Amino acid sequence: MSGLLPATARDAESDFRYSLDDMAQNADVEARDSEEAAEAPAPITSRFLFVDVAAQRAKQLRRGALVRLDRHAGSHLPHKLERVAMEEVRCGLIEYTLPTKPEKP
Repeated sequence: MSGLLPATARDAESDFRYSLDDMAQNADVEARDSEEAAEAPAPITSRFLFVDVAAQRAKQLRRGALVRLDRHAGSHLPHKLERVAMEEVRCGLIEYTLPTKPEKP
């Protein structure tokens, strides 16, 4: 049925679907974080990995994900979502996994 909708309606529909997926993913992550006190991920030593992880987090924030930084700690919260994402990654609040190489038969 999405083929019958004008392009702008399809875009809005897909954006809404993405935002629901992001909210569900955030709820799952927050529930998992509250249930198990997992150890913090290893600090990112590669600036390229840092940029990739922060870019993915900024995309999540642009789509409506909740900010994980503590706003009441008296620290200045950046206004730009990209800066917020970089600060979250720097503080170790973002979990990430590295892709694995497929095994050759």
